[in-house]
Amino acid sequence: MADHIKITKAEGTWSVRAGGAVLGETDNALELAEGDYGPVIYFPREDIAMAFLDQTDRSSHCPHKGDAVYYSVVTKSRTLENAAWSYEDPKGAVARIKDHLAFYPLDEITVEQI
Repeated sequence: MADHIKITKAEGTWSVRAGGAVLGETDNALELAEGDYGPVIYFPREDIAMAFLDQTDRSSHCPHKGDAVYYSVVTKSRTLENAAWSYEDPKGAVARIKDHLAFYPLDEITVEQI
């Protein structure tokens, strides 16, 4: 793994909400710390209500993690474009984040330990 990336099990129970609706809750979240960036919580896909997410055409590449795909989150009042991402086939050093999703900290999205 790149020296500046650390993946650990996130302690406790975590939830993600958008537009007031709970998208997911898990005891199996991962915390990814990368360099000077703040930690990011990754939720197991099986603990997310994927019916509220639509994959978009956006993608990006990280030399340490691989290629990311993006998802929009559909709420009752609007669609939050490219609000979540996932590494479908991450590089071996960060393979633990496969089948996990992370969410941007937008005003309409809340990721919190409960």
